Amino acid sequence: MQNITISQTLSRKVDNIKLSCIECDVKMVPVDHDLWKEIMQKVAEITRKIGIEDIKDIPAIAASRVAYKACGKDPARYRLSADALLRRVVNRNEIYQINNVVDLLNLVSISTGFSIGGYDTGKISGDIEFGIGRVNEPYSGIGRGELNIEGLPVFRDNIGAFGTPTSDSDRTSVNLETKRFLMIIIDFGSDGLTLASEMAVRLLLQYANASNIEIKNI
Repeated sequence: MQNITISQTLSRKVDNIKLSCIECDVKMVPVDHDLWKEIMQKVAEITRKIGIEDIKDIPAIAASRVAYKACGKDPARYRLSADALLRRVVNRNEIYQINNVVDLLNLVSISTGFSIGGYDTGKISGDIEFGIGRVNEPYSGIGRGELNIEGLPVFRDNIGAFGTPTSDSDRTSVNLETKRFLMIIIDFGSDGLTLASEMAVRLLLQYANASNIEIKNI
């Protein structure tokens, strides 16, 4: 696994960040029907239990919103991925279907409220630092095009920014050609990171035939 650190700039603004980093070899498939059945069961459960106004009070999302404000970004305008996914679930009773690895990542996210980065490690260059986006820093988000990441928490490698809790980037995106996968679960100061990590590993083993698993907690 690459060396992964949190920048002093970010840690001064949000001093209780924790990351659970899981890297493994994966077997990609377009759709895993058993996984999708589990996802739809979770979607149905969520729509029964919570309303749109409840989402902001989920502990992981509430902590993430506080962190965004501390970094200088409006979490209502630049929604965290977990917030956006849960809003889609509650409003539309649906969730995106991408591929088995991205789908299981999204299942962990809607189950726990954590925003989670998912990256093709073959597209990452060198060490990784979790910092704060700079003025005019280039970034192309998946399905979003150019994204203003100034003030957003952001993952960078030797090439530049490649991930935020709002949107992962096109550059390191996971597709059917991905061989090795890095998942980073981002905790801005709530509880439940260990359980989320354990859930992620279970799903990777069950639905992506994960092997050569490395786990690092930061």
